[in-house]
Amino acid sequence: MRRLHVLALTILLAPLTHAWAHADAADQVRILQEQAPFNAPGKKAVMLTVSYAPGQASPAHQHPGAVMAYVLEGAVTSKLNDEPEHTYKAGEFWYEAPGTVHSISRNASKSAPAKLLVWSLVEEGRPVTEPLAKP
Repeated sequence: MRRLHVLALTILLAPLTHAWAHADAADQVRILQEQAPFNAPGKKAVMLTVSYAPGQASPAHQHPGAVMAYVLEGAVTSKLNDEPEHTYKAGEFWYEAPGTVHSISRNASKSAPAKLLVWSLVEEGRPVTEPLAKP
């Protein structure tokens, strides 16, 4: 019986970990839609939201596909590749080319939540986010 529960839990959680290895909390990432665009064979487009509690951060990661992020609420501090840290406020956005190292991604506030809308175009079968290998 225990084996059945573990299998069921694995099946239920697998789409979240495959789509976004970014999440510390189960409700941090919400996939809004996934589509296979007819004009991009072998790719999938993924739209999702990432919600950060006050002071919450994501581990360092990269995206195998292109990513566009838009801050819906609050402010998010981000560091991409060798660029300096930048804090994006509600209404601001950025682009990440495939393979961009995203070493910092965190809520800029210790008292207010933050929320991102993210769109990614990634090869079918690949996750939207991959954790960085530890040295």
